[in-house]
Amino acid sequence: MNGAETLADTLLASGVTVCFANPGTSEMHFVSALDARPEMRCILCLFEGGVTGAADAYFRMSGQVAATLLHLAPGFANGIANLHNARKAGSGVLNVMGDHASYHLKFETPLKGDTEAMSRTVSHWTRKAEDAGSVARDGAEAVRAARSANGQIATLILPADAAWSEASGQAVAAPPPALPRPSQDQISAAARALQAPGAVLFLDGAVLRPEHSLWAVRVQKATGCRLMTHYLAGRIPRGEGAPRIQRLSYRIDDARADLKGVPELVLLGASRPAGFFAYPGKPSLSEDPSSRVTELCTAEMDTVWTLQALSVELGAEALAVTPADLQPYEPSSLPAGPITPAAIGQALAALMPSGTVVVDEAITASGPIAAATDKARAHDWLNVTGGAIGFGLPAAVGAAVACPDRRVLALQADGSAMYTLQSLWTMAREELDVTVVLLANRGYQILRLEMLNLGLPPAGGNARRMVDVAGPELDWVALAKGHGVEAVRVTDMDGFNTALAAGLGRKGPYLIEAVL
Repeated sequence: MNGAETLADTLLASGVTVCFANPGTSEMHFVSALDARPEMRCILCLFEGGVTGAADAYFRMSGQVAATLLHLAPGFANGIANLHNARKAGSGVLNVMGDHASYHLKFETPLKGDTEAMSRTVSHWTRKAEDAGSVARDGAEAVRAARSANGQIATLILPADAAWSEASGQAVAAPPPALPRPSQDQISAAARALQAPGAVLFLDGAVLRPEHSLWAVRVQKATGCRLMTHYLAGRIPRGEGAPRIQRLSYRIDDARADLKGVPELVLLGASRPAGFFAYPGKPSLSEDPSSRVTELCTAEMDTVWTLQALSVELGAEALAVTPADLQPYEPSSLPAGPITPAAIGQALAALMPSGTVVVDEAITASGPIAAATDKARAHDWLNVTGGAIGFGLPAAVGAAVACPDRRVLALQADGSAMYTLQSLWTMAREELDVTVVLLANRGYQILRLEMLNLGLPPAGGNARRMVDVAGPELDWVALAKGHGVEAVRVTDMDGFNTALAAGLGRKGPYLIEAVL
């Protein structure tokens, strides 16, 4: 038995059964170890950003940590953007990053890089295995770290000689440390704050999961407070039977309007709401300057216990949650005419089945689509929490692997889709039930809007060349078919409705290029 084999056994013994991978030569002994252990589901992604984005969404939908397998410092660098999103979402991800054999590092080889420094840019926990004998123990501690604080990024660096040298045994990850909790005095103070007329309970993280969010409804019933979350919260239950949780608006002016006059703002699992970017002459924080902000519980604390304790403090734990307290379902008709984001949302509301997982990287089209699907059948909504684009298609892969009995619907802008379009191939290979709605507006429309938000002139010749995705236009039907995914292009809502019904009703992946 070698070090790589002890790591594979340790992961399986610790309950890690999925590995999203893009390996290289230094990882071949670990690949061979996984090859001998069919209990591990190994999924190849053709770009490292696809690997890490899939692991992020896998955790968001399953609550379980997946492993990633990445090749040296450059391969890890390719995956950093979606690890950034995973970190912002509070997802647990365990990275196995290969490295050169320890004795080989004294030479300036082409792929040599500072693996530890690269890891620390996004990882909460980093360790390089010293030798084969330490690999199993290090692997178990990496699993524990990834499960800690409600979900962290843990990276184990595996030198090639530690992988191939003789070792023995396996280890099992210990349970993560107990999560810290606020004091009873803090719970009581937050309960008093929420009873002020117009108060807001601002939520994020695990408390938004369907199995926990009803506690927030009880708090709302007891106090009359508003429930809110970040615009890009990691996972939001929506549609029929979901709590009425308002997303903070994207634009700083609109977000400040959302929070205008709020006397008490209680944060539970959420960071202080701030603008996505800084803008000249505008504040960074979204809150009303007169608001009193109570940071009750950070994302790394026991958020679920805190929400339940808050409910108990308010005497709300026994309150019945009735359909009248939750979002109703309102049937939607199929729209006709030109394709617009609002019309697409209306069609989704009419056709998507209950339990759909919506992965949203629609960017500028997101708002109208979200508004139109607010009272659709029950669904989960995954956002690009860290704002690093190239999230949508990999996240759809991870969500589909985590939830094989649910339809995944990827709302994908065309510009950002080019970052990780290789994920289409993984969808085809794994026969994942993903319907991709590719919103083709032929440009980075968000950048046009941000120029105006910054008070700059509309895009001229040079700027258009930096924000338009045209000349030539991307052919998404050809791109999808080249990756093994059946696709169709539609130019009106009649065509879109037909294509969407077909895509949602079939097994395997399907892409609809909707020309806006």
